[in-house]
Amino acid sequence: MTLLSRRSFTATAIATALASFGAQAADKPKEIVIDWATYNPVSMLLKDKGLLEKEFAKDGIGVRWVQTLGSNKALEFLNAGSIDFGSSAGAAALIAKINGNPIKSIYVYSRPEWTALVTRKDTPINKVADLRGKRVAVTRGTDPHIFLVRALQSAGLTEHDITPVLLQHPDGKTALIRGDVDAWAGLDPMMAQAEVEDGARLFYRNPAANTWGILNVRQEFLKDHPDLVQRTLAVYEEARKYSLAHYDELKRVFIAVTKLPDAVVDKQLKERTELTHNRIGAPQRESILAAGIALQQAGVIPASVDVKAAVDDQIDDRVPIAGN
Repeated sequence: MTLLSRRSFTATAIATALASFGAQAADKPKEIVIDWATYNPVSMLLKDKGLLEKEFAKDGIGVRWVQTLGSNKALEFLNAGSIDFGSSAGAAALIAKINGNPIKSIYVYSRPEWTALVTRKDTPINKVADLRGKRVAVTRGTDPHIFLVRALQSAGLTEHDITPVLLQHPDGKTALIRGDVDAWAGLDPMMAQAEVEDGARLFYRNPAANTWGILNVRQEFLKDHPDLVQRTLAVYEEARKYSLAHYDELKRVFIAVTKLPDAVVDKQLKERTELTHNRIGAPQRESILAAGIALQQAGVIPASVDVKAAVDDQIDDRVPIAGN
């Protein structure tokens, strides 16, 4: 190769590299949209401390926070492309994935017992079988709904044996306390509030049937910006570890947002929320798969669906998590 041709080749390579870099830079999003939820305490602390904003400030990428009131809303927003990251229960994400929601589950933010079946202190309901013919408040597409279906199944019942009253979680709690429904598939912190302030009873509990707190990402966002997803998880991990080491600060943030009393917050955060997990591994897969199979047996998931394959398609455990 002559000197001239080498120079020409080098100039062309540099120009190509610069063009490629410019295209990548232009392709960066102007903002990352992520949810926060009272069922995801880590997200609340993450938002309060502005850690993601600090991480992406040097890239000129903003961070916009959107509150989600339940897994169904987080998954709905992800499906619409109105958020990039959303918090949900593992089994709720599975159903969404089966129904065509283009998401990947990438991180564990908590191991909660955030749902149970709840009734008022003055009702004769003491077991799942007592729900036959009763009005039950529930939010479809969430872990409480899945929990209710599985609980009914354990008692030889289906949703046809009750009258589901479809309400978002806060409205379900209000309907129960007012006496508009007989029972409620509850969600913390509203469930803890009903217990502490109104004497509500958790008449059916099964911690193992709560399918983990999972962070999901839009599949397209993960494909286009794997580096941004990895950095987001690194910051999420920082917030999770900080939450474990600074309970008083986590509690302060939670109270500031929810205006709930100490006793309610302690019941959710101390008694029913474990923050010692991060990677989606065998326990999470098994929990989600068990829920999926139970829902298929109950007729919620079509018999034609390969549930195990759907779980495999839902979970992407290849994104590195800092410190692992």
